Amino acid sequence: MIFDLPNTTTSAISRKIEELHEERGEAAQSRVLTLLVETYTEELENSLETANAASREHPCRVIVIVKHARPADAEEGSTLDAQIRFGADAGAGEIIVLKPADELIRHLDTLVIPLLVPDAPVVAWWPTKAPENPSVNAIGRMARSRITDATRAPNPEAAFTALRAHYSPQDVDMSWTRLTIWRALLVSMLDQPPYLPIKSVKLTGPTHDLPLELLASWLAWSLHNVPVTVERSDDLTAISGVYFTREDGVLSIERAAEDAAIISQPGQSPQNVTVPIRTLGDCLSEELRRLDPDEIYAEVIQRGWELVEHE
Repeated sequence: MIFDLPNTTTSAISRKIEELHEERGEAAQSRVLTLLVETYTEELENSLETANAASREHPCRVIVIVKHARPADAEEGSTLDAQIRFGADAGAGEIIVLKPADELIRHLDTLVIPLLVPDAPVVAWWPTKAPENPSVNAIGRMARSRITDATRAPNPEAAFTALRAHYSPQDVDMSWTRLTIWRALLVSMLDQPPYLPIKSVKLTGPTHDLPLELLASWLAWSLHNVPVTVERSDDLTAISGVYFTREDGVLSIERAAEDAAIISQPGQSPQNVTVPIRTLGDCLSEELRRLDPDEIYAEVIQRGWELVEHE
């Protein structure tokens, strides 16, 4: 169900949501968190689809603030248009889409606070363009966890540089979340005998790829004094291989297909492993599972990043 509320107020939105809950015989308190999303018109539907998918695992109230969405011919005197999505159109919660006039954008906290689920944690997510310092952003200040995605920003390198410079413990970027499966595979590989010292590490992947750079930084931080190098190619679209040089030869994992890889170890037959393709919904769901600070991510971007030569 989708309900449009033109020229409305937060009080009217709250009343409508209460009516919908009463009709369905459920309570808003069943929501485990409030997810605040700050996005733009061109990214709205994709953001809603991702939040919708994540809410099936984490029943939540999703509040989406669409910036600069008011048309030039908007009704004079109106300051807020809204839309409520409920039931099948909202996953396991409800979605509130807010399209405030520009003067309200400067007071997003005042606009959003009346709509938060009481006594539930708040998570902020910027699907593409994030503020340089999320912790001082109007919705970022309210959040227990702040999720950015520099990979999908207009300028990923500049975006991530700013996020690193202004990092605070509640911040995490989905460029890091995309590496969860790769990191688990590498840990598993190195946890098998023979436990020989690693002399060097080489990674291969695309040019200007944040997940590749973060994976290299994590390995450099994890393995301490082991040199880590990165070979980048404009012909690649994803991380293609990781190679550990040891006394007995090279232990490696190479991407064989979009969702498969081959692990090669000296003296053993190659092993095929699955590398599932992670959707945005998968990554968002993972971050909603863990609302506490990611200490490893903090170490990687603050210390590991400086151990690798980045382009």
